[in-house]
Amino acid sequence: MTPNLWTLPETVHFADTDWRVHTDFRDVLEILRWLDGTADPALIDSERWYVALALFYRDFSLMPPVQYREACEAMATFVQAGRPDGGPCAPRLMDWQQDAALIAAGTARAAGQDLRALPHLHWWSFLGWFDSIADGPFATVVALRDKLRRGKKLEPWEREFYRAHRAEVDLHRPASPEADAEKQRLLALLKEDERRGK
Repeated sequence: MTPNLWTLPETVHFADTDWRVHTDFRDVLEILRWLDGTADPALIDSERWYVALALFYRDFSLMPPVQYREACEAMATFVQAGRPDGGPCAPRLMDWQQDAALIAAGTARAAGQDLRALPHLHWWSFLGWFDSIADGPFATVVALRDKLRRGKKLEPWEREFYRAHRAEVDLHRPASPEADAEKQRLLALLKEDERRGK
């Protein structure tokens, strides 16, 4: 069912039930953090979706497991806010976590206020302000990522910006469980060396 884009829904409907959901943009960003694996890279897809469902649905404990598939679809439709899905092959040009400061600044500029200060802001309203980011650092970073992805030649000012802000422009991948384990092993070795006075 196509959502009514002129309302701000507080529920999603499936299995003849209206399920109450968490609608604040911070809630949805946390759900996305679990779904993309940055919250816990050790979890497999089904475990990440389970956590996301538990975070999204207010009455998740009452939901029969046989309805989880429909619940996932309804959650995905809500998160997309009526937008077409880019599909698995769509280029990744932004990251909600890595770009948080740039997005916050861009939405604040577009809205004329810092949206993080609001006690509640519906996800769909947040996306409206997000779509209003027309220029500024976030738009520049995304445009550079797109040019780099397509192998396009950068303008001199873009090359300079990229050199100065490479850490912001380059998208980071979530750490794998193996990389995280190696990091913890190295930190333990450093702490041991410090304890020995080396």
